[in-house]
Amino acid sequence: MTIRIMIDRKIHPARGGAPPRVLFDNLTLELADGEVCAIVGPSGIGKSSLLQIVAGLDTDFEGSITGLRQPVGYLFQTPRLLPWRTARRNLELALPDQPAKAGDWLRQIGLAGSEDVYPHQLSLGMARRVALARALAVEPKLLLLDEPFASLDDDTSREMQDLVASHVRRLRPTTLLVTHHWHEAALAHRAITLGGSPARIVEDRPLHEARAAE
Repeated sequence: MTIRIMIDRKIHPARGGAPPRVLFDNLTLELADGEVCAIVGPSGIGKSSLLQIVAGLDTDFEGSITGLRQPVGYLFQTPRLLPWRTARRNLELALPDQPAKAGDWLRQIGLAGSEDVYPHQLSLGMARRVALARALAVEPKLLLLDEPFASLDDDTSREMQDLVASHVRRLRPTTLLVTHHWHEAALAHRAITLGGSPARIVEDRPLHEARAAE
């Protein structure tokens, strides 16, 4: 089912002494079932805000989102792990019927042996990997990734990109991937570049057309 995102108007509220501003005005985007779309653009343009609107976390806009399917896997820009739960128990939230799989996910992200470690004991990169595993573990129909490979060293970043790519190929979720780096968009079929104020789509181009044809 095609996801159709129609944001007629989104106003960013006044904050920190800055006046309110129109973030989006007449922005329309369609995503085919199973399509992987990278969203790129400068900081502050509205990439994270777009994901929050698609996820239903921000409903303060004029417009509509149709064609969404559950479950949704969401990796936020910050890990957002529950501080009172260990790494394993954070993952178990995504696996209510299969908690034993939490250990397998920790192995897949290179954190075997960290089952009983609390979020404050993890580095930012380690916490981000746990949050990524949590987003994938729900076997999402819609996958939202906000800078998923930030705070990772080059080798770990490549390993996590491979992990995401393998699960996207297997599960075929419709995916929105926010990134500042083109090499992180390697698994995408399509790249959307946002620019201007209010933000608009300034470029929409296919990537890896052979993969998209599959």
